[in-house]
Amino acid sequence: MTYFRKILQFAKPYKKFAILNIICNIFYAIFSTLSFIALIPVIQVLFDKTKRVSKEPVWDGFTGIKDYVTDYFNYEVTQRVNEDEVAALVFICGIVVVLFFLKNLAGYLSSFFLTFLRNGVLRDVRDAMYKKILELPVSYFSEKKKGDTISRITADVNEVQTSFLSILELIVREPLTILFTIIAMLVMSAELTLFVFIFLPIAGFVISVIGKQLKRQSNLAQEENGHFLSIVEETLSSLKIVKGFNAEQKFYARFQESTNRLHNILNQLINRQNLASPTSEFLGIFVIVIILWFGGNMVLVEGSLDAATFIAFLGLAYNILTPAKQISKASYSVKKGNAAAERILTVLETPSSITDAPDAIDKKDFNNEISIENINFSYEEEKVLKNFSVTVPKGQTVALVGQSGSGKSTIANLITRFYDVNDGSVKVDGTDIRNIKKKSLRNLMGLVTQDSILFNDTIRNNVALGKEDATDEEIIDALKIANAWEFVKELPAVLDTNIGDSGNKLSGGQKQRLSIARAVLKNPPVMILDEATSALDTESEKLVQKALENMMKNRTSVVIAHRLSTIQNADKIIVMQRGEIVEQGKHQELIAANGTYRKLVEMQSFE
Repeated sequence: MTYFRKILQFAKPYKKFAILNIICNIFYAIFSTLSFIALIPVIQVLFDKTKRVSKEPVWDGFTGIKDYVTDYFNYEVTQRVNEDEVAALVFICGIVVVLFFLKNLAGYLSSFFLTFLRNGVLRDVRDAMYKKILELPVSYFSEKKKGDTISRITADVNEVQTSFLSILELIVREPLTILFTIIAMLVMSAELTLFVFIFLPIAGFVISVIGKQLKRQSNLAQEENGHFLSIVEETLSSLKIVKGFNAEQKFYARFQESTNRLHNILNQLINRQNLASPTSEFLGIFVIVIILWFGGNMVLVEGSLDAATFIAFLGLAYNILTPAKQISKASYSVKKGNAAAERILTVLETPSSITDAPDAIDKKDFNNEISIENINFSYEEEKVLKNFSVTVPKGQTVALVGQSGSGKSTIANLITRFYDVNDGSVKVDGTDIRNIKKKSLRNLMGLVTQDSILFNDTIRNNVALGKEDATDEEIIDALKIANAWEFVKELPAVLDTNIGDSGNKLSGGQKQRLSIARAVLKNPPVMILDEATSALDTESEKLVQKALENMMKNRTSVVIAHRLSTIQNADKIIVMQRGEIVEQGKHQELIAANGTYRKLVEMQSFE
């Protein structure tokens, strides 16, 4: 219940609905009990004439309230029986109908108010989950399955929301119904009620044994749910490769394995849960039979209990069964909800390793240089960068080249602070970026990646991502600089054309030029280009390269390059190998040095 209590903190803004729900549940429990108690004077008056009251009772104070209420009710019924038996029957039926109407009205209103609480918590937990996903560093998700995260924000949150209904019933309605019923039973016959309680702990123990493994099985089910969602996500994002390699059957088999495991877990889980209701009902009926035997003796043999009270007592005893059954079902639901809450809180309580320092500054401009000083960095065990240092002066273009795995893209990740260095520092104008607010640091930078990351939205909204108040003229100017306006203006809805999932309605070159337009419109002083042309054909590369040259004018640029033809005009070229600098200088200087850079150029010239 620890995790569930933490989730309940999300209910605080909706406490007025919880209070109204509790009030309605109190009335539900009262009317539920009264509807059975009302049978006693009715039976006494109709079938035992000695209980008829012809004289109106007198109020004697609260000490005699029970006798006063009973006698007054008997008096009213007696008056009607004396006048007209049919009228008396209508009066009695009317009372029963009113009590049951009030009981069900209170039940409806309690559910009505609970709806706002449950759905409010559902929304707020989802919002908190999504906000946390945005706050967590990139490194967190490199180790996680996307499907598992999706499962937590959908299925697990739904499970918690469903459990809210159960826990409020568990805490308020059903226990109050049982409490009021037991009070009424004790007033009728303390001896018979105490006899009933001998058997209730036995029933409770049997039910608790059934539910013992529910939380563990719920965890397994939710983990498997995340696994099969991961398979779906991978299939959708890699459909061309799956089909191109005729791997449909292989992926289908993987999916079937997952759904079969989930099928077996859910069968065990639901069957165990379904066992709760019939078990609690059978045990309840068993208790009722015991009452019949023991109470029957009290009525027929001992004469210590009258028949009308015993019949009402039986009704009240049965009235305990339904809430007891609901409590047993709710307790299972809460166990499942607690397992889901644990998975949600695992995400919500994950500390972010990339946070703003308490005294972090809000940096508005870039004046001098970016300096990377003696940094070491590793993703896991093996060092990706070793004692690496470089300076990028304002207005200059510095290119990083080298074979795959040499650590080029890691530099981009560290400058933008997607990761923090293990040793050393990255500084902007002499200030360590860990002492600059993340938002203001990233406002100084534009990013164009190797993979064109676009969204299933319009061209306007994709390009204006970094500048929401951009005018159409500004967007068009950015598209022109990126050599993208020539194809955008031919589209059916121009700027309002939807480009599909990940921009798949466009070619690779068109997508990359939109990515560049997005960076141009943001107009940052520092531009980071992470292999922005490596995935393009020759014609697209020329258009994109021209767009990049337009964009880099009068800007500070860090270019991570695979195709060396794109960085020949860079002010400085850094040649990297296994996380270390092996050469640096301008293009012609490095060619003349006849070292690693020249070998890379010659290798590419034969490609």
